[in-house]
Amino acid sequence: MSTELAAIIGVVLVLADWAIRIAALIIVPRGRKPTAAMAWLLAIFLIPFVGILFFLLIGSVKLPKRRREKQREINAMIAAKTEGVDLTPDRATWPEWFATLTEQNRTLGALPAVGGNTAHLIGDYQSSIDAMAAEIDTATLFVHVEFYIVSFDDTTRGFFAAMERAVQRGVVVRVLLDAVATNRTADHDATYAELDRIGAKWSSMLPVRLRKGQYQRPDLRNHRKLVVVDGRVGFMGSQNLIARSYNSPKNIKRGLMWQELVTRVTGPVVTAINTVFMSDWYLETDEVLGDEENVPAAAVPASTAPDALVCQVVPSGPGYDAENGLRLFLTLINSAQRQAIITSPYFVPDEAMLYAITSACYRGLDVQLFVSEIGDQGSVWHAQRSYYRDLLQAGVKIWLYPGPYILHSKHLSIDDDVAVIGSSNMDIRSFSLNSEVSLLVRGRSFVEQMRAVEQGYRDAGRRLTLEEWDREPGSATFLDGVARLTSALQ
Repeated sequence: MSTELAAIIGVVLVLADWAIRIAALIIVPRGRKPTAAMAWLLAIFLIPFVGILFFLLIGSVKLPKRRREKQREINAMIAAKTEGVDLTPDRATWPEWFATLTEQNRTLGALPAVGGNTAHLIGDYQSSIDAMAAEIDTATLFVHVEFYIVSFDDTTRGFFAAMERAVQRGVVVRVLLDAVATNRTADHDATYAELDRIGAKWSSMLPVRLRKGQYQRPDLRNHRKLVVVDGRVGFMGSQNLIARSYNSPKNIKRGLMWQELVTRVTGPVVTAINTVFMSDWYLETDEVLGDEENVPAAAVPASTAPDALVCQVVPSGPGYDAENGLRLFLTLINSAQRQAIITSPYFVPDEAMLYAITSACYRGLDVQLFVSEIGDQGSVWHAQRSYYRDLLQAGVKIWLYPGPYILHSKHLSIDDDVAVIGSSNMDIRSFSLNSEVSLLVRGRSFVEQMRAVEQGYRDAGRRLTLEEWDREPGSATFLDGVARLTSALQ
């Protein structure tokens, strides 16, 4: 290579480097939180060519425009259908903050709060799958199944058998599964083959498409987990449809097992859970399901028991214009008066959430956080640990659930009568990048169930103290800080 050519290439690279940096300063901050913008700018300034490549691949936190338009279309249809419908006879007894929270949820996610529901928590892994299978065996109209991960294995064999029996009875069985997450499981081809064999109608969610006009971030995933039978009973929670080890060789080698929490729900709110499924089915297949599957809330028997629950389904994700889930959790923690108890396997809060939690401590509330003592995802686990000092210094009680279990349950309870359970972690990914679904519940009987679950976590685990954390080696906390920085690359 001649000296002149080398000099020209050098000048071009320098100019390109500066062009990237200047363009990044203009483009990156638009529509981003300051922490995310600073993290991206730091990456681009330190490693310009690699940084800009990653920004172009995963810099957008939204789904394609057409997909977002379809979600707005769905929300408008839901709002129109539920206009003037009020199935909350005890609304006058609600505290003002709860009434405004349900209004916020409806404005952002379209689904109203309804009364007359029951909810029962299931904390045993196999028992929750068996309970779903048992309900499928009672189906006469339809079965709707939606999971981030679906796998045909020894743990789920009974569930698949129940779906097969339903199909044989003439029941329509529909299954949605996340394209990337399910494809990463062992023997996923056998899962697809079994769905075909039993006659289920199924579709993958958010498949990665590289064609022009259809590209989207490959890590924008549908993380929801739900089952609806005939529109009269539903299940929601943290658990995927797979063996407790996730059939992963590395998990099996470490002896890891997932600890989950699922709720079985009856009453008018099941219609809202079903609406989330029908919305996702339409988004993936363009098929609008008919009246038989679209059971109106008023047609579902409501409980008249004194302890009947008020419930509201809150969908969230990159298909929405606002961070529905983050706003739900922020409002709850800021509204708590005595106690806030958080359970999240992946706890990586943004600044607003961290301030809400620590401010609750400064207001004199009892704030507790349940997390796993060990992690299954190194970068997330280290990012999570980076917040422990801030939390402990503010007065948060951190409880560590022991290995070889991964505490994968996702729920929040405040005071004596309000709680949330669903698929959403309390981290940046769940708030911004994943499609999630949460169930807001008001009712003392439900929170009492959750309190019993939380006590089980305490009995099994141990409390982390600030004194113990101060003894952590510097090498570990260094990795924690690096992971915390990269976690902001939304």
